[in-house]
Amino acid sequence: MAGDAAGGPPAHDADEAGDPSFEIPAHPERRYPYEGGVEYEGETVFTLTPGADRSSADLRDLVEATLTAGPYRHGDFFDLPMPLYLVRDDETADVFRISVRDGRVRLHVLPATESAGLRAFYDRLVARSDADWRVDCRTTV
Repeated sequence: MAGDAAGGPPAHDADEAGDPSFEIPAHPERRYPYEGGVEYEGETVFTLTPGADRSSADLRDLVEATLTAGPYRHGDFFDLPMPLYLVRDDETADVFRISVRDGRVRLHVLPATESAGLRAFYDRLVARSDADWRVDCRTTV
């Protein structure tokens, strides 16, 4: 259970109902180097781990079913060794990335991502699965 890089409290503390918090301790900063492209400085990632072991293929199918059910617009990156999606929640207007690897789903915060979109995705994912989920947050600055 990692806190922020400055040693603050973990960002995944549960509320009174036992639901994890998706409070974002720090957003990455976007830079556009002179050489081209885009770079991010800093990172906040929420890792969702199912209580029972599930293969990455099963988790990919669960994530894709959740995204397809909406209210999402999404695209995946085809030339990577793992599923990686750029996601926009049309209800909250939040944009973030989702990756699936090593039996975990990771929600990657972007500069304008807000907690509402992460929480909504988590709630929809949990509703589609039969697993209990643990949520951990890691922030680097």
